[in-house]
Amino acid sequence: MHIHILGICGTFMGGIALLARAAGHKVTGCDANVYPPMSTQLEEQGIELIQGYGNEQLELKPDLYVVGNAVSRGNPLLEEILDRNLPYTSGPQWLADNVLRDKWVLAVAGTHGKTTTTSMLAWILEYAGLKPGFLIGGVAQDFGVSARLTDLPFFVIEADEYDTAVCDKRSKFVHYRPRTAILNNLEYDHADIFPDLAAIETQFHHLVRTMPRSGLVITNGAEVALQRVLERGCWSEVERFNVNDGWQAVDGKADGRFSISHDGRVIGETRLELAGAHNQSNAVAAMLAARHVGVPIEQGLAAIAQFKGVRRRLEVRGVVNGVTVYDDFAHHPTAIEVTLAGLRQRIGTSGRILAVLEPRSNTMKLGTMKAQLPASLAGADLVFCYSDKLGWDVAEVLRPMGAVANTFDKLDGLVAAVCAAAQPGDHILVMSNGGFGGVHEKLLKNLSS
Repeated sequence: MHIHILGICGTFMGGIALLARAAGHKVTGCDANVYPPMSTQLEEQGIELIQGYGNEQLELKPDLYVVGNAVSRGNPLLEEILDRNLPYTSGPQWLADNVLRDKWVLAVAGTHGKTTTTSMLAWILEYAGLKPGFLIGGVAQDFGVSARLTDLPFFVIEADEYDTAVCDKRSKFVHYRPRTAILNNLEYDHADIFPDLAAIETQFHHLVRTMPRSGLVITNGAEVALQRVLERGCWSEVERFNVNDGWQAVDGKADGRFSISHDGRVIGETRLELAGAHNQSNAVAAMLAARHVGVPIEQGLAAIAQFKGVRRRLEVRGVVNGVTVYDDFAHHPTAIEVTLAGLRQRIGTSGRILAVLEPRSNTMKLGTMKAQLPASLAGADLVFCYSDKLGWDVAEVLRPMGAVANTFDKLDGLVAAVCAAAQPGDHILVMSNGGFGGVHEKLLKNLSS
C-alpha cells in the first residue's frame, strides 16, 4: 500500500511514517516546515519529502492519505482530498488499526516529561530483552530513531493530549487503549484547543475509561488535577509515585545518583545522566510501568544507569571558547523552570546560565501564560527572548526582571547580543519547541569567530 502523509515532519507523524515503512508500505509525505531532527531522520530512512501542500501531489495516487493535526481546513491538498472523496484517516486512527490492535500498549501521558519518560520506558524494556516497538515524540539517543516496529508484544507510546486531526477533535491518546498508563502530571496547556484545565481533565478521564480491569494506572500522587481525573472513575489498578506512602525518588545527588523507595523503604540506588529531580521522578514512573510487564525494579535501576537521554532535552550542541550551548524543547513555563533548575543542579555555582527563549507554542503565542514567564526564568543569570510574530509585548511582561531580561525581534540581533555577553564558563540554554531559525549553529559560529 502507498501511504502519503500530510504533515510528515511533526514528531508524531514522522514516527507514523517510520512505522508504516517498517510494516512494508510505500511512504511519501509533505510538510510546510521541514527541520531537523525529524527531517534528517526521514531522509536517512529513504522516505521522500515534498515541501508544501500543492495539489500536484494528487498525481502520486496513493492508496491512503494520513492527515496530521497540523493540517487545517483551507489547506489546498486537504481540500482536494475532501472534494474528490479520496480515502484518508488520522495518524492515531491509522496507528490503532494497523499497529496497536494486538499489542500490550504502554502509554505515557502528561503535560511535561512525556518524551523523556517514554524513552526511558522503551530503554528499560530493551535492556530487559523485551524488544519493544515504540513511538516517541523525539529521537531517543539509545535508539537513534523516534519509532520502531517489532514482532514482540510490547509497544511503548508517547500519549499526547492534543487533538487528533481536523476530522477528529478527540485527544490522540484516546485511540491507543493502553494496558499500562503513566499519568505524569497535568497542567493547563494547549490554549488554542482547550478552554481550561477542566477540559483537559475530561480527555484524561476518557483515556482512563478505555483501560481494562487488568490494566495499571501509574499516577503522580502529588498532582491534584490527576486525583480529580481518577475520582471521576477508574476501573484499573492504581499505583502512585511522588508520595511518601507510595513510590518516590529520594536522596538525589548533584552527580545524578538517587534512590527509589516504596512506603519509605529504600529499594535500591541508580545514577541518571539527565539532570533534575523531575527526571528522577520520570525514571521512577518508567520503572513502575516496566515492572507491570515483568521487569524487576532492580533491573530497571540498572537500565536507568545506562540511559543516554533524548535529543533536544538539555542536549549539548557544542562548546566554543569555554562556552557551552545547549538545546532544549522547553516552552511551557513549568518546563522552562525545571529545565533551568536541572541545568543549575548539573553545573553547580561555577558558571552563569544565559537563557535564550523562543515563545513559539500556540499557548505561548496567545499569551495565555505570559504572566508566569518572569518567575519561570528566575533561575537564569541573563535572559534573551525572541519576540518576533507574537501578539503581546514581551518586553513589558519581562520588565519585572530588570536588566537581566533582553528582547529581540530580529534573530541576528539576538545572536549578536548573546555572544557579546557570553564569557568562558557560561552555559547558553536555548529553549524552543521549533527549529528557532537554526540559532544553535548561529551561536556556535559567532562564538568561534
